[in-house]
Order: sequence, then C-alpha cells, then structure tokens
Amino acid sequence: MSNAQHGAGRKARVFITGSADGLGHAAATTLLAQGHDVVVHVRSQARLSAVKGLVDEGAVATIGELSDLAQIRDLARQVNAIGPMDAVIHNAGVLSGAQLLVVNVVAPYLLTALIRRPRRLIYLSSGMHRGGHASLEGMDWSGRASTGSYSDSKLFVTALAAAVARLWPDVLSNAVDPGWVPTRMGGAGAPGNLRLGHLTQEWLATSDDAQALTSGGYWHHQRREPPHAAVNDTRFQDQLLAELARATGTGLA
Repeated sequence: MSNAQHGAGRKARVFITGSADGLGHAAATTLLAQGHDVVVHVRSQARLSAVKGLVDEGAVATIGELSDLAQIRDLARQVNAIGPMDAVIHNAGVLSGAQLLVVNVVAPYLLTALIRRPRRLIYLSSGMHRGGHASLEGMDWSGRASTGSYSDSKLFVTALAAAVARLWPDVLSNAVDPGWVPTRMGGAGAPGNLRLGHLTQEWLATSDDAQALTSGGYWHHQRREPPHAAVNDTRFQDQLLAELARATGTGLA
C-alpha cells in the first residue's frame, strides 16, 4: 500500500498558501511524495524560484500578495481556474507589521469566501492565540495602520475556522497549532519538532481516519485541545464575520 493510500483514502488536490518556505513548503513536499495533487502559492513572480523543485515534481504554482485585496481576489480566480480543491491549507502568515491582520486574517477569510468550497479547510493558528484579546474595537483591516498583535490575529483566524465549521456543515473546518518550530518565522532555535509541525495539516487535509473527518476542532500534533473561550462564542464569531465582510465587501455565503 502506498503512502497516498495509507490513511488517506484517495488522491486529493490540496491548495497551500505560503508554500515558498517553512511549514507550507514542507507540507507541499510531503503531500506530493504521497501522490497527491498540490497547488502551491508564492507572493510574487520573483518567489517562483522557491517552489521550482515542487513544480518540477508536478505541483501547480499560483501567485498573489496576501496583503493586497485585489491580488487575493486574483489568487482565488487562479485556484478556481485549476478546478475544485479537496482541501485548502491556509498556512501563510506574518509575525508583525501593518499587514499583520490582512495577511493572517483577511486573506484566509476572503479566500474562504471566494474559492469554490472544498471538502476540507485547515487554518494555521498558534498556541499564542490564547493570549489574544477577543475585541474587534479599533482594528484596521486595511493594512494601513498597525493594529492588533500576532496573538490577536491567531485568535481571530481560529474563531474564523470555528465559524466556518458551524455555518458550513458540509465542510470539515479545523484550526491547527503547529507548535514553535525551527522555520524562518520560528527561528533556528525553536524547540518544536519540524515534522510534527506540518503533519497535522496534511492529515486533516487528506486522511480518512475517523478523527480527521471531524470539524470545528483546534488541533496540536493530531490531538484536539480546548482553544480560547472566544473561539466557540457564536456572538464573537458573528461580529468577526460581519467586520470582515464590511472590510472586504464580500460576505461568507
């Protein structure tokens, strides 16, 4: 039995944002090796060289700067033109700066709204989401001003994953804490296990294990954990969705 079959059922087509390096690149490499169809993403033409090895192995590349709403919309168009996805892994993220909320929250929201609905959605969270503030007051979703912390952004995207699980019962939507792992973002001295850092995303995207076929979870190394209380607060979820719909001019169907 090949890796693609073992616990994975059939061949899946998976789109991964932020696949130029780190966990996104690692997940793409593993899924390709398991025989899945992979659609990778880089932020600019200049970054295509970072995924050349993946494209040579059969991956399809897409391009779009996730801090720019017009480019996010165009990226969704590129993905839809390839065909329906079985899973989307919202992996891309930044640690700080004015673009923080756009890249970490607005982009996954808008791509969720615009990409043809897949069977599975996986959103990259962080254990740091537990330090986030469940307040949307004064947040600038445009990227013009620096508002909100990294922890806030990860709380918001984890709540987004839970909201999608509630509103779209036909889709498996989950959030993943990959741990503090030695990537460019995590730093060379990070104590976490890099393989475990991308294993859960791949498993949730492709496996037919009973556990992987559940929705609305917050996962760390293939185990469900309780997230920040606000994540499953439907009032907070609805406020967040309303804010994101207002900021983008696009509602979640």
